[in-house]
Amino acid sequence: MGRVGLGVAAGCAAATCAIAAALVARRASARARWRRAVALLREFEDGCATPPPRLRQVVDAMVVEMHAGLASDGGSKLKMLLTFVDALPAGNEEGTYYSIDLGGTNFRVLRVEVGAGSVVTRRKVELPIPEELTKGTIEELFNFVAMTLKEFVETEDGNDEQRALGFTFSFPVRQTSVSSGSLIRWNKGFLIEDAVGKDVAQCLNEALARNGLNVRVTALVNDTVGTLALGHYHDEDTVAAVIIGAGTNACYIERTDAIIKCQGLLTNSGGMVVNMEWGSFWSSHLPRTPYDISLDDETQNRNDQGFEKMVSGIYLGEIARLVLHRMALESDFFGDAADNLCTPFTLSTPLLAAIRKDDSPDLSEVRKILQEHLKIPDTPLKTRRLVVKVCDIVTRRAARLAAAGIVGILKKLGRDGSGVASSGRTGGQMRRTVVAIEGGLYEGYPVFREYLDEALVEILGEEVARTVALRVTVDGSGAGAALLAAVHSSNRQQGSI
Repeated sequence: MGRVGLGVAAGCAAATCAIAAALVARRASARARWRRAVALLREFEDGCATPPPRLRQVVDAMVVEMHAGLASDGGSKLKMLLTFVDALPAGNEEGTYYSIDLGGTNFRVLRVEVGAGSVVTRRKVELPIPEELTKGTIEELFNFVAMTLKEFVETEDGNDEQRALGFTFSFPVRQTSVSSGSLIRWNKGFLIEDAVGKDVAQCLNEALARNGLNVRVTALVNDTVGTLALGHYHDEDTVAAVIIGAGTNACYIERTDAIIKCQGLLTNSGGMVVNMEWGSFWSSHLPRTPYDISLDDETQNRNDQGFEKMVSGIYLGEIARLVLHRMALESDFFGDAADNLCTPFTLSTPLLAAIRKDDSPDLSEVRKILQEHLKIPDTPLKTRRLVVKVCDIVTRRAARLAAAGIVGILKKLGRDGSGVASSGRTGGQMRRTVVAIEGGLYEGYPVFREYLDEALVEILGEEVARTVALRVTVDGSGAGAALLAAVHSSNRQQGSI
């Protein structure tokens, strides 16, 4: 019995040692996997770094591309499209105007009253565009829009005089006048082949006439130009506008003599609004990571819109998903739930923002998002903190690059304090500069806004930054377009630029 007992004891001891060894090995493996996750996080953070010297390089690259785009078509990644808007609201416009905002799966019709220094949207209707019309003919699409406007106008007063219409058409257009322009290409899911190359304002005017409407397009703009118009109406120091939402773009007021590709171009004011289409900006100074390359590979417009893919809301959540998916594969910290991160765009930017904004001690909102939206249960607190950090890195880079883009415009205008041009100074003092800004990322995501504002100060310095105001403007694509219709209708001489 003694020997049997000793044998049993020895066996138990061996089993215990084996179990202990397995536990130690498992813990060591878990620690190694966690170290791998942390290493991937640090690698991503380093790849996204935007210290002030790098941001200034991006600023300088933006200015170079702006000059090149103004010199010749195709000479730059920046299209620098002429809008032929040579007059902006001055604050003394009056009357009732209509606007149509067509730039996605929904469109809007607005009735706007202007007068006494105020812009009031009296009525608006928003409707979805039937999917079949996004792939039909341009006549079918604009007939639908015109019929909607007709129903809208018929509920108003019986005034028979011709009404001016501001048409916000947020697709790439090569304008030939303030009220005409040919479609370059579709995006956002539209594919109406017979429209490419056609004058979209003329097509809409024809649809309006077919439906018996005494309304005519007097201003064809995109949402960025409308935002600039609305900003300038409220503050004449507004010289540029930036959209930072699902997409991103910018426009600004340029001297006519600086637009070399259109030498001899005459305007009433000596200036013109230029639509930069800055989403297509690219420079080797932009902090591109392997995840950005993966994102680019899965998009339809590969090797295009590089700046937009780092800055705009439609892409930020996807960048974070790509990072988290690689971490999950290489460190196994999401376990079997890692497969739930395989599907592109399952982590939206609104979810990314909600994760980053969670300041509860146990990150309960992060846990909820992971469980309900990504089907990842039972994450420990340290894993949730890592998820928040990934979202923070993506947000910070986007905001700081957007700030560099804004400073690029200021530098081109001589309003960055660098002394390159004198237009930014009056009597030796820096002139006040206002940039109208619109879009959900800046308006509705405080962390993004804080990072952008912080980067502006870092690039410009505190003294110059105090002369620059970013002013949130709401509904440039609606009210702003109506204002431009007012300026560029029969009484266009009241505008200024």
